[in-house]
Amino acid sequence: MDRRNNTHVSDFILMGLTESEEIQLVLCIIFLIIYLISVLGNTGMILIIHLDLQLHTPMYFFLSHLSFLDLTYSTAITPKTLQNLLTSMKHISYISCFTQMYFFIFLGTTECLLLSSMAYDRYVAICNPLHYPVVMSKRLCCSLIFGVYFIGFTESIANVLFISRLDFCDSNVIHHFFCDTSPILDLSCTDTHGVEIMIFILAGSTLMISLITISVSYLSILATVLKITSTSGKRKAFSTCASHLLGVTIFYGTTIFTYLKPRKSYTLGKDQVASVFYTIVIPMLNPLIYSLRNKEVKNALIRLRQKRQDFRQLK
Repeated sequence: MDRRNNTHVSDFILMGLTESEEIQLVLCIIFLIIYLISVLGNTGMILIIHLDLQLHTPMYFFLSHLSFLDLTYSTAITPKTLQNLLTSMKHISYISCFTQMYFFIFLGTTECLLLSSMAYDRYVAICNPLHYPVVMSKRLCCSLIFGVYFIGFTESIANVLFISRLDFCDSNVIHHFFCDTSPILDLSCTDTHGVEIMIFILAGSTLMISLITISVSYLSILATVLKITSTSGKRKAFSTCASHLLGVTIFYGTTIFTYLKPRKSYTLGKDQVASVFYTIVIPMLNPLIYSLRNKEVKNALIRLRQKRQDFRQLK
């Protein structure tokens, strides 16, 4: 009760990316197009993997969850951003703000760990192909998925609980387009040093564990591929990892740039651009990266179209 009485803020104001109405309109159109592509791409990827039996493998099992995370990720951020760009009402309630923050941290952490699980899957497929069906069993895949979701849930709950205990009594203006941790901490009129250390330890440990898993997996893959004598064999091995490696580079590059640095070095322009990239653009890019460069997904789409045509002919 004391904490609530000291917290004089009942809602926040999201200042967004710009105050220019012309630029807001342009950004609204761009973000809307990106969001629609993201929804269609990720939903399509989930449906293709679910409907085509040949894609019922560990790799595509993880990929379907990645598409689900990206779909939810963009939906947690983009609609509110579009609303703020279109209207003059930029208010967001206290509960809504922390709910958005919860989903942002939960989905980001889960995707981070999911990418490391996908790297391990590629390691087993290339370095130990004969035992791949045994090692990457359905039980292990489900355990990995449960683990990444559970860690994401736990970390996000811890972050939101600690930040929500802070007092906000001076200003309610968030200089960002969504409820991110750094802009929220800037509004607190109490000491945030302990919370910042906790956030850094949780986020840093998650990133380090994930990066170590990915690095070890790909170093082992590289060592195995270099032993392959045929050029076609090397090309095939690299092609199975290229999409995932590209996705990992984009995701971790923007995440590390934005969060693994002191909060005092937070710069409005650069960090907002990075935030737009990993909250709005990356959820659109992932289905494109994993489908346009993937012959199995293309073939699955052709098979589904053929089945639909055959079904129509039977009618």
